[in-house]
Amino acid sequence: MGNLFGRKRRSRVTEQDKAVLQQRDKLKQFQRRVGLSLQRERALARQLLQDGKREKALLLLKKKRYQEQLLDRTENQISNLERMVQDIEFTQIEMKVIEGLKIGNECLNKMHQVMSIEEVERIIGETQDAVEYQRQIDELLAGSLTEEDEDAILEELNAITQEQMELPEVPSEPLPEKIP
Repeated sequence: MGNLFGRKRRSRVTEQDKAVLQQRDKLKQFQRRVGLSLQRERALARQLLQDGKREKALLLLKKKRYQEQLLDRTENQISNLERMVQDIEFTQIEMKVIEGLKIGNECLNKMHQVMSIEEVERIIGETQDAVEYQRQIDELLAGSLTEEDEDAILEELNAITQEQMELPEVPSEPLPEKIP
């Protein structure tokens, strides 16, 4: 079902990884084999001591000691292999990061070639001019008046007020009384 839509999945395990893992597996098999051999030799050494063959038991224990040292070295080699795998994985991650930085840097450089500081300043200036022009249009449409308009309006108001000051004459006849 993994190939349902025709797209093959590439394995993330490289040939190097396979080689390192195979080596690790071989070392672990060797450890198991030597571990079983150590158990048999210890039992055999006991049997030889019981049979009174001290020299052969001593020789067998020396061989056992040598194999234990081999096991320790094998364990160190496995540890080194695992550390190497981790170092390889980390280096691959670092390479991807560096490649990403390189691509990003190239993209920024291309953008900088297209857009210079002078071009940006010109665009910002044009934008500010356009915003100011739009603000003036908005004020006119909203009915906002300039200072000149307001001065003209005040003059007209004063003229109207002067006309009202010329009131008609008040009649001199007494007012009629109210009819109840």
